[in-house]
Amino acid sequence: MDTGTIVSIFLGVGLAASVGFRVFLPLLVLGMASHFGLWELNESWQWIGSIPALTIWGVAVIAEIFAYYIPWVDNLLDSIALPLAGIAGTLAVVSTAAGMDPAMTWTIALIAGGGTAAAIKGASSATRLTSSVTTAGFGNPILSTIETIISAVLSVLSVLLPVIAIILVIIILFMVLRFYNRIRPGRKAK
Repeated sequence: MDTGTIVSIFLGVGLAASVGFRVFLPLLVLGMASHFGLWELNESWQWIGSIPALTIWGVAVIAEIFAYYIPWVDNLLDSIALPLAGIAGTLAVVSTAAGMDPAMTWTIALIAGGGTAAAIKGASSATRLTSSVTTAGFGNPILSTIETIISAVLSVLSVLLPVIAIILVIIILFMVLRFYNRIRPGRKAK
């Protein structure tokens, strides 16, 4: 694999991690990067940067962000967003991966893209559910704001500095793993 291919995978995985926090925001950032010539998408995925797609992504981002500020609707949205995050994470990697055999592209996309997005979305959903139970939903807007900021920053970093973004993704995945280990059933309290 050449350097360009590795960087394109880093971009896709960074966007997939961002999708774990907000499904549509990273797709909007990717579409804008494509539209303004910052990143060239694979030929069959160039529609992501078209004006109609950018309009759809923009409306979806606004709707998603505002929905996460409505108590209990945010938990419902998480249950819908979990499978969508896996799909969007996979597509983020497929659309950006360059110079690889299609079988390898889809394998990496499913495992690294979909897996990363689903793991982060799962942890995010569990955190929101815990917040809903312990704060009666009053802490959820704070979580929503933090998640939106992380998604935006990680999306932009993925496009502009993919190597830095992948380092952040590794840190985030390490934190997700620690979180899962803390809430895992059957774990004895220390």
